[in-house]
Formats: sequence, structure tokens, C-alpha cells
Amino acid sequence: MTSSRIAVTGIIAEDRHSAEEINAILSEYGDYIVGRMGVPYRQKGVNVISVIIDAPEEIINAFTGKLGNLSGVTAKTLMSKSK
Repeated sequence: MTSSRIAVTGIIAEDRHSAEEINAILSEYGDYIVGRMGVPYRQKGVNVISVIIDAPEEIINAFTGKLGNLSGVTAKTLMSKSK
């Protein structure tokens, strides 16, 4: 069995039309998501989302990669050191 890690993924969506695709990915990985917070930053015209995820490293990497491949979306992840 693969051990899980705790991670925080920061997502910046500059294109509001990507919201549906982001939500689809969040739903796909919902079993691993511990919590999330989204903040619309209207002055800059972006949405900022933070997601806490507890999953094997390869799942976290796939999650971040799918988000980062969306048009107008940047996603970066910080993982715990312990496995």
C-alpha cells in the first residue's frame, strides 16, 4: 500500500470560464480532499483557491498537473516531508 502525504495546492484562475473544469477536477479527486477555500479577488479579476489534500504522491501530482494544464489556471503544490 502506498503511503499518503498531506499537501496544500494553491490555484489561481485568471479565466473565470475555467471554473466548471476546475470544479470537475475537484470533484474527481473529492475522496482525497480534506478541505478547500476559494476567494474571488475582484480587484485583480482572479479567483484564488487553496485545497488541502491527503493522498499518495502520484495522486497529488496528477491532481496538480490536471489543474495546471487548464487554460488560464496556475496550480502549485506544497507537500509534507513525511510520508
